[in-house]
Amino acid sequence: MARSPWHPFYQRLNELLDGEKFDELVEGLCRKFYAATMGRPGLVPGVYFRSLPIGYFEGIDSERGIAWRLADSLALREFVGIGITELTPDHSTISRTRRLIDVETHRGVFTWVLERLADRGLVKGKRVGVDATTIDPL
Repeated sequence: MARSPWHPFYQRLNELLDGEKFDELVEGLCRKFYAATMGRPGLVPGVYFRSLPIGYFEGIDSERGIAWRLADSLALREFVGIGITELTPDHSTISRTRRLIDVETHRGVFTWVLERLADRGLVKGKRVGVDATTIDPL
């Protein structure tokens, strides 16, 4: 099957993630959440953690939407590492994996990714502080 160029943002992001050994990192962080021999194989951490930002970048607010978009796009399949003849994860698999992995691990992975993106000038942001001090009226 002929291949077309894929989305340049996802291509650059994948180059960055691959260069920093992202898959090895998340495999190590998530090893404790996966049983070694029980049940069917789970969603690979590298595929899972590449799938979640698709929702943000594509403006999708549900796991069902992320699963549909991933199944529909050759560029996104390439980004997460799923071939054209392979099945993409169902929304229930994405949801089950999200519930399996704790919040601290999610936070750690996304902080790691954002730090690398910021170091290379691919994202810009500001730290915003909110003061919730209340003052009683006189």
